[in-house]
Amino acid sequence: MTESEPIVRLACRAMNTRFEVALWGRGEVYLTSAAEEALREVKTLEQQLSFFRSDSDVRELNAHAAQRPVTVEPRLFRLLERAKELSKAAGGAFDITVAPLLRAWGFVGEGGRVPSDEEVQAAREVTGMHLVELDPDDFTVRFLREGVMIDLGAIGKGYAIERAAELLRDCEVGGALIHGGTSTVQAVGPQPGGSPWNVAIQDPTEPEGSLGVVALLDNALSVSALHGKFFTDGDASYGHVLDPRSGRPVRGALLAAVVCDSATDSDALSTALLTLGDSFFPELARVRPEAAGLVVLPGEGGEVEVVRHRL
Repeated sequence: MTESEPIVRLACRAMNTRFEVALWGRGEVYLTSAAEEALREVKTLEQQLSFFRSDSDVRELNAHAAQRPVTVEPRLFRLLERAKELSKAAGGAFDITVAPLLRAWGFVGEGGRVPSDEEVQAAREVTGMHLVELDPDDFTVRFLREGVMIDLGAIGKGYAIERAAELLRDCEVGGALIHGGTSTVQAVGPQPGGSPWNVAIQDPTEPEGSLGVVALLDNALSVSALHGKFFTDGDASYGHVLDPRSGRPVRGALLAAVVCDSATDSDALSTALLTLGDSFFPELARVRPEAAGLVVLPGEGGEVEVVRHRL
């Protein structure tokens, strides 16, 4: 193993973002085949998890689970169980049933709008993991109210990256780094030469600035931020990250980052940390003892405060 080992890079577009994998450790033809297999897995999961595709498992659930239990593929069922566990740990600040609220705010598709208080309340009444019943005996999902919908946008990219990373481990590559957009990245083994993969966290107030560099080695980093998809109404701006408990856009933190063993978990937990701020750190340490994180909070006079937990 030397630092001169060639690195093969491949990319694809899925889940409305760019996924890229860099890997090393075997012949170029073998590495290319492994990378293609990993990216095929991402595309397969997009077809299963998409909120928008008419043939996805998620669309099937949203169409029928309020009328009858719907059987899902076992690994998808385990993902829903995990989402329920993480939602409970976050006190509902992360919730895959947020779809009715996203629709009320016009974030399903392009644009956005400010809903009335009545629209927000109506969406909140069909939001919450207590309305999703999971039966582990036969892998069925049932919604307890008409109008409940799930959207895996805050956990699906991390899950796809984790599944792709598992395939790369099975291929016994020397090491790999796989990311989806600017939100989640997972390392498999080291870089050539044996050092960790170094990933910078962008400063939300300075496009060219960095909050620090995270060394990844068989773990994952996810970043959630208010910048990105938003709309303006008058003098106010509204971001696409909603607090499921209030039904309104998150207003506190500017950015949150979580490092832990699982890309699925880091994706969901960074959303929870963005919503809850640094008050979530004790619970984060309880549910994922290996986790580290940081949150960027607005301060006085345009300054920001960076609060860190083991990072």
